[in-house]
Amino acid sequence: MNKSIVSLLLLVATIFLGATGYHLIEHFPVIDALYMAVITITTVGFGEVHPLSEVGRLFTIGLILVGFVVLGFFGSSLVELLFERVWSGNARGKKMKKQVARLKNHHIICGYGRVGKVAAQHLFEAGARFVVIDSSPTIHDQLRELGYPCIEGDATRESVLMEACIKEANGLLALVQSDPHNLFIVLSARELNPTLHIIARSEDKYTEKKILKAGADSIISPFDSAGRQIADNLLIATGRNGMRSVADQQKLQPEWIVIHEGSGMINKSIGDVVRTMGHEIIGLRRGDVDRLQPSGATVILEKDQLLVISERSETAVLEGLQIVPEKIVIIDDNPVILRLYARLFQKAGFHPLTADSGDKGLALILQEQPAAAVVDYMLPGLSGLEVCRRVRQEHRGKSIKLIVFTADDDQQLRARCLQAGADDVIVKSAESAEIIRVVAKLVHS
Repeated sequence: MNKSIVSLLLLVATIFLGATGYHLIEHFPVIDALYMAVITITTVGFGEVHPLSEVGRLFTIGLILVGFVVLGFFGSSLVELLFERVWSGNARGKKMKKQVARLKNHHIICGYGRVGKVAAQHLFEAGARFVVIDSSPTIHDQLRELGYPCIEGDATRESVLMEACIKEANGLLALVQSDPHNLFIVLSARELNPTLHIIARSEDKYTEKKILKAGADSIISPFDSAGRQIADNLLIATGRNGMRSVADQQKLQPEWIVIHEGSGMINKSIGDVVRTMGHEIIGLRRGDVDRLQPSGATVILEKDQLLVISERSETAVLEGLQIVPEKIVIIDDNPVILRLYARLFQKAGFHPLTADSGDKGLALILQEQPAAAVVDYMLPGLSGLEVCRRVRQEHRGKSIKLIVFTADDDQQLRARCLQAGADDVIVKSAESAEIIRVVAKLVHS
């Protein structure tokens, strides 16, 4: 039984005992007896209702002592209960904030409606790290009961997204039941983290283009998806599954991927790789032995081959796959270019790191040891040429591919860049995909 309830029952019992004693010993009326019991236990110092006999005075002494102990117990229980409620609420809040602050490479779910609930449950069952943002206090309490990291707030506000550690996040789901709100969430999220993979919900086809322009990587429509699924199930049930689009059938294909020396997958379990890569592994070839549906605990070794289900458009990214994405350092003093190429490299399967000056870029290259670095020729502080020279002077920088990005199509400038240690020189143009192709070719050559 709760301590506060026990103390309350003891207090009531003591008052009842005191009133009964005065009624039996001094023959006080019930109201007078109850009054005497209360003023005696609470020691308020009021006078006696009627003169007491010697036995009545002895009884009063005993009642004062017992009442003082019981009243003290009741008071302490009440104070403890109040402090416990206030303190536990603050403690849970602080614990949740610490839990969220420690998140890295996680996913952010904005909106815990019907779609958000299913997404959170799926991520939880998959063992993925995530945090849910919702403005409803009721939903916030539900999330805490489920043990989901959560933030009570408006996901359209940058401060709330920052509290969710958006700069360290891998992905974001904008699932609020309002297209304008999802649009604002996408805009804010893309500005705060250019490399973030963003999937947004949209109910209106006319809004989809706006959300995509705002920075979303893809759009989902729950009603369209449900309708297509129902139609597919009906076609399959009636033996007409051949009616499905050929393009849809060709979206997914199996790919054999060889694990080369230096791959980030070596000595990792298949379960960890699947969670990191986001693609299903349906086969493992080790030597001359093939295994279908390998166990998630199986450790991947060098020269293993994995049979991966992937989209055709992702074949180039998955070819020669490194599950820990290759790091690419991008150095440019133009924030628009930094955001643009960071996003393009991220979508191409790389892990972009950015710097806005030559000094910062050089330090970043030497610290992170990326597979390649794209360096603008004109930089504040150290120039692009000086960055290349200093990287090549370091023993640990000799294997890093260096690409100089310049606005001048000058052969003499190209020669100086190559002499400084650059592997290639690219002239800035409207064809932004060119630099991605060059870097991918150099890295995987």
